[in-house]
Amino acid sequence: MFRIWGKVIKDGKIIKQVTYERVDKFAYSSFFNYLADICEELDIATPVLLKTHIFNYAKFNTVKFIPRDFAESVDFDKLVLENIVL
Repeated sequence: MFRIWGKVIKDGKIIKQVTYERVDKFAYSSFFNYLADICEELDIATPVLLKTHIFNYAKFNTVKFIPRDFAESVDFDKLVLENIVL
């Protein structure tokens, strides 16, 4: 079981947030699916996922997506995903 805290930040304030929870075991190969589910719950576009994003999440338990990571224009400063350690 794992949890990911997804938050949309604009001007230093959280404007939307969601706690994504799955009962199965975490797999980095499914990280894009987790990201897509989180973005769907937040009602935002899904960003482009690069290896560096996955490496940052693996090493620091957090990853940040900025507007240039999205194919569409977005009206927030960043999307942050954090691992919630149980």
